Amino acid sequence: MESLEVGKILGEGVGEVQEYIDVCDYAVGLSRMFAGHVFPSERKGHALLEQWNPLGVVGVITAFNFPVAVYGWNSAIAMVCGNCMLWKGAPSTPLTSVAITKTLMAKDERLPLVSFTGSTQVGHKVSMMVQERFGKFLLELGGNNAIIVNEDADLDMVVRASVFACAGTAGQRCTTTRRLILHKSVYDEVVSRLVKAYGQLRIGDPCEADTLYGPLHSTAAVEAYKNAIEEAIKQGGKVECGGKVIDRPGNFVEPTIISGLSHDAKIVQTETFVPIVYILKFEVLDEAIRWNNEVKQGLSSSIFTKDLGNIFQWIGPKGSDCGIINVNIPTNGAEIGGAFGGEKHTGGGRESGSDAWKQYMRRSTITINYSKELPLAQGIKFE
Repeated sequence: MESLEVGKILGEGVGEVQEYIDVCDYAVGLSRMFAGHVFPSERKGHALLEQWNPLGVVGVITAFNFPVAVYGWNSAIAMVCGNCMLWKGAPSTPLTSVAITKTLMAKDERLPLVSFTGSTQVGHKVSMMVQERFGKFLLELGGNNAIIVNEDADLDMVVRASVFACAGTAGQRCTTTRRLILHKSVYDEVVSRLVKAYGQLRIGDPCEADTLYGPLHSTAAVEAYKNAIEEAIKQGGKVECGGKVIDRPGNFVEPTIISGLSHDAKIVQTETFVPIVYILKFEVLDEAIRWNNEVKQGLSSSIFTKDLGNIFQWIGPKGSDCGIINVNIPTNGAEIGGAFGGEKHTGGGRESGSDAWKQYMRRSTITINYSKELPLAQGIKFE
């Protein structure tokens, strides 16, 4: 069903359903571990506690590209936190998402939290509506993600990782790699090997088990693909491979590699939700990290290197500014147990693992006086 509606290949669709199953398992275990705290009170005869309680009803708005898993992340955890759910799936995936498509959740004060997954532009509108009524919002928006390939990287791993990161799901993941930032010493070899690997991708019906690359989701996505390639060429880009709409039924386009653009070219700074990756060349690692961080989004990022110093620079305060920071793996493919989301225009929200459950609850700080005295905090006297 998901392959028919989204165009996602069968293996990825099955994996997405498995992800919902996995997050349900995770949430069941989590339900036994919600922890408040007991703090020492500065006042004699007092107890200071912290407790988490359900919000009530949580609204979830999801995008077309993950119509099962993203709802799963939100619903499983929100429900074990004691909340009820109201879901609006993407209008283009009704068979998969059973959407409630006409509810203005963002303005409804009965929903303390609205979780939105989708584009930065729409997420901004949703957040403003929710904020106007002092509601809570959880945003997981776009990403202009980069892989940095240092001079000491294992290039076999780089090529294998990059093909899936750039072309998997036909470029329609929020964590898809949009920019490959290559050290000048490995630039030519990586580009040559990637072009060869792209030529071996099995393109076809996403419902067939051996297909690795399916169609785009809609005709609008095909137009976005064509416009992005036209703009890239206007701005000085060179199409290394791909660049054309495939002449066959369906929204099929060629996975595309474009070189020759500056790191700050307008099209490189723009997230286009299609299978186009821009190749950039750097000389020193500080420069590459700066380029990684200069885009407005801050979702996922990766570096390929064997140097421990580079790794700890990358994950530290002067490294990647993204919510997801990877080493020697691609930008896409997240595990259930880690909080998923990003910074800046990606929205700042976190879904799934770690302490993301806290967003689906309200925090109460509780003071209990079990004495017969009324001392004030900070030793204040009011007598």
